[in-house]
Order: sequence, then structure tokens, then C-alpha cells
Amino acid sequence: MFAIVRTGGKQYRVAADQKIIVDRIDGEVGDKIALDDVLMMADGGDLKDAAKEVVHAEILEQAKAKKIKVFKKKRRHGYRRTQGHRQQLTVLQITGLGGKAPAAKKAAPAKSEAAPAEGEAKAPAKKAASKKSADEGAPAAEKKAPAKKTATKKSAPTSDGE
Repeated sequence: MFAIVRTGGKQYRVAADQKIIVDRIDGEVGDKIALDDVLMMADGGDLKDAAKEVVHAEILEQAKAKKIKVFKKKRRHGYRRTQGHRQQLTVLQITGLGGKAPAAKKAAPAKSEAAPAEGEAKAPAKKAASKKSADEGAPAAEKKAPAKKTATKKSAPTSDGE
């Protein structure tokens, strides 16, 4: 039995108890994840409806790929740039194929604040922090408006000799 799954924009052919290296998936070592983007699932010669299937995996390691060097150069212009890159990877162990995709979980009903349980005292609500200065009693310093300068235009001399 095998399946074709898509993760990180790439497609992988997986079988049970197989290790694969994929682009980084969030999670800790030992976490169990479900790859629900299954494109095809086959058992021998018959195909299953892949939309309803899921592939289960376990994170074995969060690793980095080998470092690659990116070198750019333009001839006769004195332009050279070197840059490095290490791709973040996740090593997965496929634990199982098949099974139904998990249904959406129902939200738990919200607890009512109106009726606290017996014996519990309702905690007072916290007040929002005020934005007043540390000197609450002292009046704020008044700023003087800058004095306006009046500009006077000089009249252009006339040709009368005045």
C-alpha cells in the first residue's frame, strides 16, 4: 500500500514505516502529525478515494540541509557577491496510511460569568492602566506659543529717484 502526499509544495510517494525528508514542518521531535493533502492512495491495483484519506507521521528530527553558496558576478564591472543558504528540513517517519480525515472539533461551550460556583468569590475586574504622569498632583507645564514674526516687504525703488 502506498500514497502520494503533498507537503511544502512537493509531492512524495510514501509507504508505511518509511522515512522521508520534507521542508520544515512546525512541531517538536516526537510529535505526531497528519498529512491530510493526499493526492492518491493505492492498495495493490485498486485506488481509494484520496479526499477522505489521511497519512499519519511522526517527527524524528528537525535538521538543516548542507550549506550551498550563491555566487553572483558581472564581468568587467567589479561586481561580486557571495551568499550562503541552509534549508530547514524535517525528517518524518510514516506510521500509518489510511484512516479518515479528522472531523472539525466542536467548540466547548463558553462558561458564563454571571453565575460563579458556590464557595467561589468572583475576582474583581482589573482596571486599565491610566496614562497619567507620575506627578499626578502637579499641573502640566504650559508651553508658550512661539512669537510670530511679521514680515515686512521692502518696496522696490522707483525710477523717479525717490
